[in-house]
Amino acid sequence: MIYLRPHASPLPMTTFSDMNLSKPLLQALEALGLSHPTPIQGEVFPVAMSGRDVAGIARTGTGKTLAYLLPCLRQWTFQRDGNPQILILVPTRELVEQVAAVARSLTAFMSVRIAAIYGGVSMVRQAGEISDGCDVVIATPGRLLDFVLKGTLRLKAIRRVVLDEVDEMLALGLHHQVVQILELLPPKRQHLMFSATLDPDAGQLIRQYFRDPVRIYGEEGPPAKIAIHGWAVPNFHTKANMLLYLLRSRPEMSKVLVFVSTRKQADLLAHLISPHLEEPPVVLHASKAQQQRFQSLARFEEGSARWMIATDIAARGIDFQRVTHVVSLQLPEEPESFSHRMGRTGRAGAEGEAIVLVSDGEWDALAALEDLLGEKIPLALLPPEVDISAQLLPEEKPVIAMKSPPVRGVDPAGGGAFHAKKAKNTKVNQPNAWKNKMKAKYGKPKTRGQKKK
Repeated sequence: MIYLRPHASPLPMTTFSDMNLSKPLLQALEALGLSHPTPIQGEVFPVAMSGRDVAGIARTGTGKTLAYLLPCLRQWTFQRDGNPQILILVPTRELVEQVAAVARSLTAFMSVRIAAIYGGVSMVRQAGEISDGCDVVIATPGRLLDFVLKGTLRLKAIRRVVLDEVDEMLALGLHHQVVQILELLPPKRQHLMFSATLDPDAGQLIRQYFRDPVRIYGEEGPPAKIAIHGWAVPNFHTKANMLLYLLRSRPEMSKVLVFVSTRKQADLLAHLISPHLEEPPVVLHASKAQQQRFQSLARFEEGSARWMIATDIAARGIDFQRVTHVVSLQLPEEPESFSHRMGRTGRAGAEGEAIVLVSDGEWDALAALEDLLGEKIPLALLPPEVDISAQLLPEEKPVIAMKSPPVRGVDPAGGGAFHAKKAKNTKVNQPNAWKNKMKAKYGKPKTRGQKKK
Protein backbone atom coordinates (compact mmCIF):
# COMPACT_ATOMS: atom_id res chain seq x y z
CA MET A 1 0.00 0.00 0.00
CA ILE A 2 1.32 3.45 -0.92
CA TYR A 3 1.01 6.38 1.47
CA LEU A 4 1.00 9.98 0.25
CA ARG A 5 1.13 12.97 2.54
CA PRO A 6 -0.03 16.47 1.55
CA HIS A 7 2.09 18.13 -1.12
CA ALA A 8 3.91 14.84 -1.73
CA SER A 9 2.73 14.55 -5.34
CA PRO A 10 5.60 14.38 -7.84
CA LEU A 11 3.64 16.74 -10.13
CA PRO A 12 2.06 19.42 -7.91
CA MET A 13 -0.97 21.08 -9.45
CA THR A 14 -1.66 24.73 -8.80
CA THR A 15 -4.89 25.27 -10.76
CA PHE A 16 -7.68 23.13 -12.18
CA SER A 17 -6.45 24.08 -15.65
CA ASP A 18 -3.26 22.11 -14.95
CA MET A 19 -5.30 18.97 -14.40
CA ASN A 20 -6.46 16.66 -17.16
CA LEU A 21 -10.07 17.85 -16.93
CA SER A 22 -12.53 18.00 -19.79
CA LYS A 23 -13.73 21.34 -21.10
CA PRO A 24 -17.29 20.93 -19.67
CA LEU A 25 -15.85 20.30 -16.18
CA LEU A 26 -13.55 23.32 -16.44
CA GLN A 27 -16.51 25.45 -17.51
CA ALA A 28 -18.52 24.22 -14.53
CA LEU A 29 -15.67 24.94 -12.11
CA GLU A 30 -15.29 28.42 -13.56
CA ALA A 31 -19.03 29.03 -13.15
CA LEU A 32 -18.70 27.95 -9.51
CA GLY A 33 -15.82 30.36 -9.00
CA LEU A 34 -13.29 27.60 -8.30
CA SER A 35 -9.80 27.80 -9.76
CA HIS A 36 -7.39 26.10 -7.33
CA PRO A 37 -7.71 22.54 -5.99
CA THR A 38 -7.26 21.81 -2.30
CA PRO A 39 -4.38 19.50 -1.28
CA ILE A 40 -6.61 16.41 -1.06
CA GLN A 41 -8.09 17.18 -4.50
CA GLY A 42 -4.67 17.63 -6.08
CA GLU A 43 -3.37 14.40 -4.54
CA VAL A 44 -6.35 12.20 -5.36
CA PHE A 45 -6.98 13.22 -8.99
CA PRO A 46 -3.91 11.67 -10.72
CA VAL A 47 -4.10 8.49 -8.63
CA ALA A 48 -7.82 8.01 -9.29
CA MET A 49 -7.33 8.72 -12.99
CA SER A 50 -4.75 5.92 -13.14
CA GLY A 51 -7.43 3.43 -12.05
CA ARG A 52 -5.93 2.67 -8.65
CA ASP A 53 -8.11 2.23 -5.57
CA VAL A 54 -7.91 5.20 -3.21
CA ALA A 55 -8.43 5.69 0.52
CA GLY A 56 -8.50 9.45 1.21
CA ILE A 57 -8.21 10.63 4.81
CA ALA A 58 -8.63 14.34 5.52
CA ARG A 59 -10.48 16.47 8.01
CA THR A 60 -13.87 17.87 7.14
CA GLY A 61 -14.04 21.02 5.04
CA THR A 62 -11.03 20.18 2.86
CA GLY A 63 -12.95 19.40 -0.35
CA LYS A 64 -13.29 15.62 -0.31
CA THR A 65 -16.51 15.75 -2.39
CA LEU A 66 -14.79 17.34 -5.38
CA ALA A 67 -11.80 15.06 -4.80
CA TYR A 68 -13.82 12.02 -5.89
CA LEU A 69 -16.39 13.65 -8.18
CA LEU A 70 -13.85 15.20 -10.55
CA PRO A 71 -11.97 11.99 -11.51
CA CYS A 72 -15.20 9.95 -11.63
CA LEU A 73 -16.94 12.44 -13.94
CA ARG A 74 -13.80 12.89 -16.04
CA GLN A 75 -13.78 9.16 -16.81
CA TRP A 76 -17.53 8.92 -17.42
CA THR A 77 -18.55 7.87 -20.93
CA PHE A 78 -21.96 7.99 -22.54
CA GLN A 79 -23.91 4.71 -22.71
CA ARG A 80 -27.34 4.06 -24.17
CA ASP A 81 -28.53 1.32 -21.79
CA GLY A 82 -29.31 3.80 -18.96
CA ASN A 83 -27.57 1.75 -16.26
CA PRO A 84 -25.44 3.74 -13.80
CA GLN A 85 -21.65 3.69 -14.05
CA ILE A 86 -20.85 5.54 -10.80
CA LEU A 87 -22.19 4.63 -7.36
CA ILE A 88 -21.68 6.95 -4.36
CA LEU A 89 -22.72 5.71 -0.91
CA VAL A 90 -23.15 8.22 1.93
CA PRO A 91 -24.53 7.78 5.48
CA THR A 92 -27.38 10.33 5.67
CA ARG A 93 -30.21 11.69 3.55
CA GLU A 94 -28.98 15.27 3.92
CA LEU A 95 -25.57 14.29 2.60
CA VAL A 96 -27.18 12.58 -0.41
CA GLU A 97 -28.88 15.83 -1.41
CA GLN A 98 -25.71 17.83 -0.81
CA VAL A 99 -23.49 15.57 -2.92
CA ALA A 100 -26.19 15.43 -5.62
CA ALA A 101 -26.31 19.25 -5.72
CA VAL A 102 -22.53 19.45 -6.17
CA ALA A 103 -22.63 16.74 -8.86
CA ARG A 104 -25.37 18.57 -10.76
CA SER A 105 -23.34 21.78 -10.61
CA LEU A 106 -20.28 20.01 -12.02
CA THR A 107 -22.31 18.42 -14.83
CA ALA A 108 -24.13 21.58 -15.87
CA PHE A 109 -22.44 21.37 -19.31
CA MET A 110 -22.63 17.56 -19.59
CA SER A 111 -25.43 15.11 -20.35
CA VAL A 112 -24.97 13.18 -17.11
CA ARG A 113 -28.13 11.98 -15.36
CA ILE A 114 -27.97 11.92 -11.58
CA ALA A 115 -30.32 10.05 -9.23
CA ALA A 116 -30.51 10.80 -5.49
CA ILE A 117 -31.86 7.86 -3.51
CA TYR A 118 -32.61 7.91 0.22
CA GLY A 119 -35.25 6.81 2.69
CA GLY A 120 -37.96 8.82 4.41
CA VAL A 121 -39.71 9.80 1.16
CA SER A 122 -41.91 8.03 -1.38
CA MET A 123 -40.17 5.44 -3.52
CA VAL A 124 -42.39 6.18 -6.53
CA ARG A 125 -40.61 9.36 -7.62
CA GLN A 126 -37.17 7.84 -7.07
CA ALA A 127 -38.19 4.73 -9.00
CA GLY A 128 -39.21 6.99 -11.87
CA GLU A 129 -35.76 8.62 -11.93
CA ILE A 130 -34.16 5.18 -12.08
CA SER A 131 -36.45 3.86 -14.82
CA ASP A 132 -35.76 6.95 -16.94
CA GLY A 133 -32.07 6.04 -16.85
CA CYS A 134 -29.26 7.40 -14.73
CA ASP A 135 -25.48 7.59 -14.95
CA VAL A 136 -24.61 8.46 -11.35
CA VAL A 137 -26.42 7.09 -8.29
CA ILE A 138 -25.94 8.83 -4.95
CA ALA A 139 -27.64 6.86 -2.20
CA THR A 140 -27.89 5.74 1.37
CA PRO A 141 -27.24 1.98 1.69
CA GLY A 142 -30.68 0.95 2.96
CA ARG A 143 -32.82 2.55 0.26
CA LEU A 144 -30.36 1.48 -2.44
CA LEU A 145 -30.74 -2.15 -1.37
CA ASP A 146 -34.52 -1.79 -1.51
CA PHE A 147 -34.37 -0.88 -5.21
CA VAL A 148 -31.66 -3.41 -6.07
CA LEU A 149 -33.39 -6.37 -4.41
CA LYS A 150 -36.69 -5.46 -6.09
CA GLY A 151 -34.96 -5.40 -9.47
CA THR A 152 -35.72 -1.72 -10.06
CA LEU A 153 -32.03 -0.77 -10.16
CA ARG A 154 -29.31 -2.81 -11.84
CA LEU A 155 -25.68 -2.46 -10.81
CA LYS A 156 -24.13 -4.50 -13.61
CA ALA A 157 -22.56 -1.43 -15.27
CA ILE A 158 -20.97 0.09 -12.15
CA ARG A 159 -17.32 0.90 -12.79
CA ARG A 160 -16.54 3.14 -9.83
CA VAL A 161 -17.90 2.99 -6.29
CA VAL A 162 -17.31 5.74 -3.73
CA LEU A 163 -17.74 5.29 0.04
CA ASP A 164 -18.02 8.81 1.49
CA GLU A 165 -17.85 9.38 5.26
CA VAL A 166 -17.34 5.65 5.63
CA ASP A 167 -16.55 5.79 9.35
CA GLU A 168 -19.90 7.47 9.97
CA MET A 169 -21.69 4.79 7.93
CA LEU A 170 -20.09 2.08 10.04
CA ALA A 171 -20.86 3.97 13.27
CA LEU A 172 -24.54 4.05 12.24
CA GLY A 173 -24.58 0.25 11.97
CA LEU A 174 -24.57 0.11 8.16
CA HIS A 175 -21.61 -2.26 7.85
CA HIS A 176 -23.72 -5.26 6.80
CA GLN A 177 -25.59 -3.24 4.16
CA VAL A 178 -22.37 -1.80 2.73
CA VAL A 179 -20.85 -5.29 2.49
CA GLN A 180 -24.01 -6.63 0.84
CA ILE A 181 -23.88 -3.88 -1.79
CA LEU A 182 -20.19 -4.46 -2.49
CA GLU A 183 -20.91 -8.16 -2.99
CA LEU A 184 -23.56 -7.31 -5.63
CA LEU A 185 -21.26 -5.11 -7.73
CA PRO A 186 -19.31 -6.30 -10.81
CA PRO A 187 -15.88 -7.69 -9.93
CA LYS A 188 -14.03 -5.21 -12.17
CA ARG A 189 -14.50 -1.87 -10.44
CA GLN A 190 -12.54 0.96 -8.84
CA HIS A 191 -12.97 1.83 -5.16
CA LEU A 192 -12.64 5.29 -3.66
CA MET A 193 -13.07 5.69 0.10
CA PHE A 194 -13.10 9.05 1.86
CA SER A 195 -13.35 9.88 5.53
CA ALA A 196 -12.06 12.22 8.21
CA THR A 197 -10.76 9.27 10.26
CA LEU A 198 -9.94 5.65 9.55
CA ASP A 199 -11.14 3.18 12.20
CA PRO A 200 -10.48 -0.61 12.32
CA ASP A 201 -13.80 -1.49 10.67
CA ALA A 202 -12.99 0.73 7.69
CA GLY A 203 -9.56 -0.86 7.55
CA GLN A 204 -11.21 -4.28 7.35
CA LEU A 205 -13.29 -3.13 4.36
CA ILE A 206 -10.12 -1.93 2.65
CA ARG A 207 -8.34 -5.23 3.20
CA GLN A 208 -11.34 -7.26 2.02
CA TYR A 209 -12.43 -5.37 -1.11
CA PHE A 210 -9.75 -2.90 -2.19
CA ARG A 211 -6.93 -3.94 -4.53
CA ASP A 212 -3.55 -2.48 -3.58
CA PRO A 213 -5.04 0.91 -2.59
CA VAL A 214 -3.18 4.19 -2.34
CA ARG A 215 -3.81 5.80 1.02
CA ILE A 216 -3.72 9.60 0.71
CA TYR A 217 -3.63 11.95 3.67
CA GLY A 218 -4.91 15.46 3.24
CA GLU A 219 -5.01 18.24 5.80
CA GLU A 220 -5.28 16.80 9.29
CA GLY A 221 -6.21 18.20 12.68
CA PRO A 222 -8.47 21.18 13.39
CA PRO A 223 -8.32 24.19 11.06
CA ALA A 224 -5.68 26.68 12.16
CA LYS A 225 -8.05 29.64 11.91
CA ILE A 226 -10.58 28.34 14.44
CA ALA A 227 -10.34 29.83 17.93
CA ILE A 228 -11.47 27.49 20.73
CA HIS A 229 -12.57 28.70 24.17
CA GLY A 230 -15.45 28.30 26.57
CA TRP A 231 -17.09 28.75 29.95
CA ALA A 232 -17.60 26.57 33.01
CA VAL A 233 -21.40 26.25 33.44
CA PRO A 234 -23.08 24.20 36.20
CA ASN A 235 -26.07 22.64 34.37
CA PHE A 236 -28.18 22.47 31.21
CA HIS A 237 -30.65 25.23 32.07
CA THR A 238 -27.82 27.60 32.93
CA LYS A 239 -26.20 26.68 29.62
CA ALA A 240 -29.43 27.71 27.89
CA ASN A 241 -29.24 31.07 29.71
CA MET A 242 -25.59 31.46 28.68
CA LEU A 243 -26.38 30.66 25.05
CA LEU A 244 -29.22 33.19 25.09
CA TYR A 245 -26.83 35.80 26.53
CA LEU A 246 -24.29 35.14 23.76
CA LEU A 247 -26.84 35.30 20.95
CA ARG A 248 -28.26 38.58 22.22
CA SER A 249 -25.05 40.35 23.21
CA ARG A 250 -22.67 39.35 20.40
CA PRO A 251 -23.84 40.60 16.98
CA GLU A 252 -20.84 38.92 15.30
CA MET A 253 -22.55 35.57 15.97
CA SER A 254 -24.50 35.92 12.75
CA LYS A 255 -24.70 32.23 11.82
CA VAL A 256 -24.45 29.83 14.73
CA LEU A 257 -24.66 26.04 14.89
CA VAL A 258 -25.44 24.69 18.39
CA PHE A 259 -24.77 21.03 19.18
CA VAL A 260 -26.48 19.02 21.93
CA SER A 261 -26.25 15.33 22.82
CA THR A 262 -29.82 14.08 22.35
CA ARG A 263 -32.95 14.83 20.35
CA LYS A 264 -34.92 15.55 23.51
CA GLN A 265 -32.36 18.13 24.61
CA ALA A 266 -32.48 19.79 21.18
CA ASP A 267 -36.25 20.27 21.44
CA LEU A 268 -35.98 21.41 25.06
CA LEU A 269 -33.30 24.00 24.25
CA ALA A 270 -35.37 25.41 21.40
CA HIS A 271 -38.36 25.61 23.75
CA LEU A 272 -36.31 27.49 26.37
CA ILE A 273 -34.69 30.13 24.16
CA SER A 274 -37.21 30.67 21.34
CA PRO A 275 -39.61 32.93 23.33
CA HIS A 276 -36.72 35.30 24.07
CA LEU A 277 -35.44 35.69 20.50
CA GLU A 278 -36.93 37.70 17.65
CA GLU A 279 -35.74 34.98 15.24
CA PRO A 280 -36.34 31.51 16.70
CA PRO A 281 -33.78 28.80 15.85
CA VAL A 282 -34.44 25.82 13.60
CA VAL A 283 -33.97 22.32 14.98
CA LEU A 284 -32.39 19.35 13.20
CA HIS A 285 -32.35 15.78 14.49
CA ALA A 286 -33.29 12.29 13.34
CA SER A 287 -36.81 12.34 14.83
CA LYS A 288 -37.88 15.22 12.59
CA ALA A 289 -39.78 14.38 9.42
CA GLN A 290 -37.67 14.37 6.29
CA GLN A 291 -39.40 17.43 4.84
CA GLN A 292 -38.85 19.32 8.11
CA ARG A 293 -35.17 18.42 8.05
CA PHE A 294 -34.73 19.69 4.51
CA GLN A 295 -36.63 22.87 5.32
CA SER A 296 -34.45 23.51 8.38
CA LEU A 297 -31.28 23.00 6.35
CA ALA A 298 -32.54 25.27 3.57
CA ARG A 299 -33.53 28.08 5.96
CA PHE A 300 -30.21 27.90 7.78
CA GLU A 301 -28.23 27.83 4.55
CA GLU A 302 -30.05 30.72 2.90
CA GLY A 303 -29.84 32.82 6.08
CA SER A 304 -33.53 33.16 6.95
CA ALA A 305 -32.69 31.28 10.17
CA ARG A 306 -29.50 32.51 11.86
CA TRP A 307 -29.29 29.77 14.48
CA MET A 308 -29.63 26.01 14.27
CA ILE A 309 -29.83 23.53 17.15
CA ALA A 310 -28.78 20.04 16.12
CA THR A 311 -27.52 16.69 17.28
CA ASP A 312 -24.36 15.19 15.79
CA ILE A 313 -26.37 14.34 12.68
CA ALA A 314 -25.23 17.77 11.44
CA ALA A 315 -21.58 17.22 12.40
CA ARG A 316 -20.58 15.04 9.48
CA GLY A 317 -20.35 15.76 5.79
CA ILE A 318 -22.94 18.55 5.48
CA ASP A 319 -21.32 21.61 3.94
CA PHE A 320 -22.64 24.67 5.76
CA GLN A 321 -21.42 27.94 4.27
CA ARG A 322 -20.30 30.96 6.31
CA VAL A 323 -20.97 29.50 9.77
CA THR A 324 -19.34 31.98 12.15
CA HIS A 325 -19.61 30.04 15.43
CA VAL A 326 -20.06 26.45 16.55
CA VAL A 327 -21.31 26.03 20.13
CA SER A 328 -21.04 22.67 21.90
CA LEU A 329 -23.64 22.92 24.64
CA GLN A 330 -22.44 19.49 25.75
CA LEU A 331 -19.17 17.77 24.95
CA PRO A 332 -19.48 14.59 22.85
CA GLU A 333 -18.63 11.21 24.33
CA GLU A 334 -16.00 10.64 21.64
CA PRO A 335 -13.49 13.51 21.41
CA GLU A 336 -13.08 12.92 17.66
CA SER A 337 -16.70 14.06 17.22
CA PHE A 338 -15.69 17.53 18.41
CA SER A 339 -13.34 17.86 15.44
CA HIS A 340 -16.25 17.11 13.13
CA ARG A 341 -18.35 19.73 14.90
CA MET A 342 -15.59 22.31 14.54
CA GLY A 343 -15.36 21.49 10.86
CA ARG A 344 -18.75 23.13 10.27
CA THR A 345 -17.01 26.53 10.63
CA GLY A 346 -13.73 27.85 9.30
CA ARG A 347 -14.30 26.18 5.94
CA ALA A 348 -12.34 27.01 2.77
CA GLY A 349 -9.79 29.05 4.71
CA ALA A 350 -12.33 31.26 6.51
CA GLU A 351 -12.03 32.14 10.18
CA GLY A 352 -14.31 30.56 12.76
CA GLU A 353 -14.88 30.20 16.48
CA ALA A 354 -15.71 27.10 18.53
CA ILE A 355 -17.30 27.58 21.96
CA VAL A 356 -17.66 24.88 24.61
CA LEU A 357 -19.89 25.03 27.69
CA VAL A 358 -18.55 22.58 30.26
CA SER A 359 -20.61 21.39 33.24
CA ASP A 360 -19.50 19.59 36.39
CA GLY A 361 -19.84 16.09 34.93
CA GLU A 362 -17.83 16.80 31.77
CA TRP A 363 -14.31 17.35 33.09
CA ASP A 364 -13.14 13.91 31.94
CA ALA A 365 -14.52 14.56 28.45
CA LEU A 366 -12.75 17.93 28.42
CA ALA A 367 -9.43 16.31 29.39
CA ALA A 368 -9.82 13.74 26.59
CA LEU A 369 -10.59 16.52 24.12
CA GLU A 370 -7.54 18.53 25.19
CA ASP A 371 -5.36 15.43 24.78
CA LEU A 372 -6.69 15.03 21.23
CA LEU A 373 -6.15 18.68 20.33
CA GLY A 374 -2.79 18.87 22.06
CA GLU A 375 -3.66 22.12 23.78
CA LYS A 376 -5.58 23.47 26.75
CA ILE A 377 -8.99 25.02 26.14
CA PRO A 378 -9.30 28.27 28.15
CA LEU A 379 -12.44 28.42 30.27
CA ALA A 380 -13.83 31.64 31.74
CA LEU A 381 -16.23 32.27 34.59
CA LEU A 382 -19.86 33.03 33.87
CA PRO A 383 -20.69 36.70 33.21
CA PRO A 384 -22.72 38.27 36.02
CA GLU A 385 -25.60 38.91 33.60
CA VAL A 386 -26.25 35.17 33.22
CA ASP A 387 -28.81 33.70 35.62
CA ILE A 388 -27.66 30.51 37.33
CA SER A 389 -30.52 28.02 37.37
CA ALA A 390 -31.01 25.42 40.09
CA GLN A 391 -33.24 23.28 37.88
CA LEU A 392 -31.62 20.01 36.81
CA LEU A 393 -32.37 17.51 34.09
CA PRO A 394 -33.09 13.96 35.29
CA GLU A 395 -29.67 12.83 34.09
CA GLU A 396 -28.01 15.71 35.99
CA LYS A 397 -29.52 14.87 39.35
CA PRO A 398 -27.19 13.06 41.77
CA VAL A 399 -27.73 9.34 42.08
CA ILE A 400 -28.69 8.37 45.64
CA ALA A 401 -27.26 5.02 46.63
CA MET A 402 -29.91 2.84 48.30
CA LYS A 403 -29.01 0.12 50.74
CA SER A 404 -29.97 -3.33 49.55
CA PRO A 405 -32.35 -5.24 51.87
CA PRO A 406 -30.74 -8.15 53.74
CA VAL A 407 -31.09 -11.52 52.09
CA ARG A 408 -32.27 -14.32 54.38
CA GLY A 409 -29.93 -17.25 54.33
CA VAL A 410 -31.07 -20.79 53.54
CA ASP A 411 -30.66 -23.47 56.17
CA PRO A 412 -28.39 -26.10 54.57
CA ALA A 413 -30.08 -28.78 56.67
CA GLY A 414 -33.38 -28.17 54.98
CA GLY A 415 -36.23 -25.71 54.78
CA GLY A 416 -36.31 -22.76 52.53
CA ALA A 417 -38.46 -23.04 49.48
CA PHE A 418 -38.08 -26.81 49.20
CA HIS A 419 -40.43 -29.17 51.05
CA ALA A 420 -40.70 -32.94 50.73
CA LYS A 421 -43.94 -34.35 49.36
CA LYS A 422 -46.50 -35.74 51.73
CA ALA A 423 -47.23 -39.44 51.56
CA LYS A 424 -50.66 -38.96 50.02
CA ASN A 425 -49.08 -36.98 47.21
CA THR A 426 -46.57 -39.67 46.29
CA LYS A 427 -49.10 -41.72 44.35
CA VAL A 428 -48.26 -42.79 40.83
CA ASN A 429 -50.59 -43.85 38.07
CA GLN A 430 -50.98 -47.61 37.86
CA PRO A 431 -52.84 -49.57 35.21
CA ASN A 432 -55.71 -51.82 36.44
CA ALA A 433 -55.74 -50.10 39.85
CA TRP A 434 -59.36 -51.18 40.58
CA LYS A 435 -58.63 -54.86 39.86
CA ASN A 436 -55.59 -54.80 42.11
CA LYS A 437 -57.63 -53.22 44.87
CA MET A 438 -60.32 -55.92 44.61
CA LYS A 439 -57.72 -58.66 44.57
CA ALA A 440 -56.16 -57.32 47.77
CA LYS A 441 -59.59 -57.22 49.45
CA TYR A 442 -61.15 -60.53 48.30
CA GLY A 443 -58.11 -62.59 47.42
CA LYS A 444 -59.03 -62.73 43.81
CA PRO A 445 -59.80 -60.12 41.18
CA LYS A 446 -63.38 -59.09 40.88
CA THR A 447 -64.93 -58.09 37.59
CA ARG A 448 -67.71 -55.71 36.87
CA GLY A 449 -69.52 -58.34 34.86
CA GLN A 450 -69.84 -58.76 31.18
CA LYS A 451 -70.47 -55.77 29.03
CA LYS A 452 -74.01 -55.39 27.80
CA LYS A 453 -74.49 -56.13 24.16
